[in-house]
Amino acid sequence: MPRNANWTREELIVAYNLYCKLPFGRLHNRNPEIISLANLIGRTPSSVAWKLSNFARLDPSLQSRGIVGATHGSRRDKEIWDEFAQDWERLSFESERLLAQMEGRSIEQATNIDVSDLPPGMERETIIRTRVNQGFFRSTVLAAYSSKCCITGLAIPEMLNASHIVPWSIDIKNRVNPRNGLCLNGLHDRAFDRGLLTITPDYRVKLSKSIKRLQDGEAILNLFLRYDGQKVALPDKFLPDTRFIEYHNQQIFRE
Repeated sequence: MPRNANWTREELIVAYNLYCKLPFGRLHNRNPEIISLANLIGRTPSSVAWKLSNFARLDPSLQSRGIVGATHGSRRDKEIWDEFAQDWERLSFESERLLAQMEGRSIEQATNIDVSDLPPGMERETIIRTRVNQGFFRSTVLAAYSSKCCITGLAIPEMLNASHIVPWSIDIKNRVNPRNGLCLNGLHDRAFDRGLLTITPDYRVKLSKSIKRLQDGEAILNLFLRYDGQKVALPDKFLPDTRFIEYHNQQIFRE
């Protein structure tokens, strides 16, 4: 493929998939994941890295920090960006399906999904789609936070969760939207899910009164009380939407 050939819709979708899964600081042509995608679609690593930087210029989280990304992106870049924003569930699955297809593998193989216990028919397809999208959401949220808990800074991926701000069961449209996610360690993820702590619209930790009353014990002090009012670490990309945060404050958090 000539290097100056226009990017196809399929190429843009898989490139955006990779943009979502990489920390901002790794959008360079020496990154093995960028090199791998370049080989897959017949482009140079520099071309792919530049395209990811074109997507970065559209990210309001980066714009708010004065980071503009690459300039002179195409109209189609914005179309793909907007299309994902309007339907994260469909586009995340489509991007994973396209990647698997380009690699000559099934989507189950490409996304490491165990299908041995799944029923046949439509139920099987629904479960696979859900698991693929859950994996995409986790990868995207952890990448945005450079695989560090936004409260404690814990950097052990196996102990981190991509926590939904508005629960998966409540907001279907934003189930896979990374702006509906926080990177939390397992303990604080559970507390967040149960409404024992929340994140305020100015991105600070707020503990419930039931936690604050537990003044005795070093564990409570070190694991919870020390973080009350502390500003959380913000992601490089996909800043949490304050609409979702306000929902959690009002509907889930136990004051």
